[in-house]
Parts: sequence; structure tokens; C-alpha cells
Amino acid sequence: MKSTRVRVILAVAAAGVALTACSPNQIGAAAIVGGERISSGELERNVREYEAALAAVGVSYSQLQQQLQIQDSVSQLVLYQLANAKRKAQVAAGKGITTTDGEIDQLIASQGGQEKLDQQLLQRGVALSQGRDYLRAEVLINKLVAKYGGGTDEAAFERGSEQAKKDLEAMTITWNPRYGELNDNPSQEQPNIFVDAGRFGAAGAPAAPAAEQPETPQQ
Repeated sequence: MKSTRVRVILAVAAAGVALTACSPNQIGAAAIVGGERISSGELERNVREYEAALAAVGVSYSQLQQQLQIQDSVSQLVLYQLANAKRKAQVAAGKGITTTDGEIDQLIASQGGQEKLDQQLLQRGVALSQGRDYLRAEVLINKLVAKYGGGTDEAAFERGSEQAKKDLEAMTITWNPRYGELNDNPSQEQPNIFVDAGRFGAAGAPAAPAAEQPETPQQ
């Protein structure tokens, strides 16, 4: 059962990179998820917090880029995670899925405690103040997959994952073009989350080979 829940998170997270995007015209919006706006100010606050947390543990963002095998800027990575968490939460809420603080605490405990989980969140590009929201979104999507699958076997997992992926794809994220265009076809040659990044420049270039990608927070 545990391995199935782990695969749910990995499968749905991987699907997120391939979702479509368009260009917003609203001034001051970094992205719009459904009807929910992520302001440039909110993103900037999260980026500053994220960079400070990396510095506190003695990790540079360039090191993290090598681990993730991407050249996306810190703003792009943080924005992507912010938007994806909001999308998952909105999709689950629309299907009547809920979770509790107790379930989030249980997930944290299952990963070895808050300190260990914080390290994983930083590796994923999540500002620690957003950690519970990020985890909440993962729990909600797990529940949605289980609801669709109607069981705990492999076939149920596949059914649930496929339907949850369709629901996520139907939830539009509108990205401010200053952060680039979402990479709809990630590959070994072009693994970046965003391409044609404009003012961020480097995000559109292929990343050099690097270490294996760190694990996603798991249940």
C-alpha cells in the first residue's frame, strides 16, 4: 500500500510538467491558476525566503540546479511549485476531497519529522512557509486517485492516476511570459520546466548532465 501511495505522488508530479499554459495580461500576476492569482509580490516573498533557507543549510542554487538537471531560475522553480500546489488543491476541492491537519502531521512523521522533510521540500523548490500547503495538495491528490481507482491494486492505481491526470490537465495555469513558456515536451536534451525564458535567458538552454534527481516527499 505504501509503495502505491509513493507512485501516486511521483506519477502526478511528473504529469505536471507536461500541462499546457498561456500568457496572462493581468499586470502584477506571476501566474493565474484557475481563477486564483499568484501575484508577483507573493512570488518574490517566496523566492527570498527560499534563497535564505538554502543559504542557511549551506546549499547554493547552482548546486540544486545540477541535482535537478535543470537551468530554470529560482523564480521559475518556486513559481512552478506554487502554481502546481494550488492547482492540485483546487482540483481536489472541486471533487469534494478534503484533508485534515492531522493527516498532514501524519505524513510529516512518516517522513522522519519536519527537519528531514524540510530538506526534501527545499530540494523541490518549495519555500518552507508553503510546506504544509504543498503537502496538503499531495495528500488531496492521493485521495482523489484512490477515489477514482476504487481499490488498492495496480489496476485501481492506474485507473485513478489516469483520471486525476485528466483533471489536472483541465485546470488551466496562465503563466506570465516573463517566466517563459512551459516545456510541454521535457526530454533528456531539454529537461527544463520552462523554455524561451526571455529576460531569464538561461532557462531555455539545455542543462548539462548532473547527479540523479532527489526524491519527492513521499508517503
